[in-house]
Amino acid sequence: MSMPHCHYSLSIASTTGPKSYNEACKYDCWNKAMQLELSALEKTGTWLIVDLPPNIKPNGGRWVYKIKHHPDGTIERFKARLVAKRYNQIEGLDYFETYSPVAKMTIIRTVIALATINNWHLH
Repeated sequence: MSMPHCHYSLSIASTTGPKSYNEACKYDCWNKAMQLELSALEKTGTWLIVDLPPNIKPNGGRWVYKIKHHPDGTIERFKARLVAKRYNQIEGLDYFETYSPVAKMTIIRTVIALATINNWHLH
């Protein structure tokens, strides 16, 4: 194993994200990551705030925390995702649409470059 790869592997193994919101909220880096996630969700119009119908219990959610690394093993950023607890939701009752992230521009450029190199046809 090369030395840079060894450094990267060791840094990933030694840094882990928090397991719960109570752990994460004690650190500014995770609070900032959670605020960025909430801002992104609001900007994309992921949800609407509405009044809850009577006798209906709201669905819960939880935070998932990841530490993203540069190739040399240094920390790139702290990433927080808010995910719904889907295991107790019913389609058509609790939700009607699902949200799917869109492809990043770098992925699109890569696919176009591969198609050009290999003489593939894109539709």
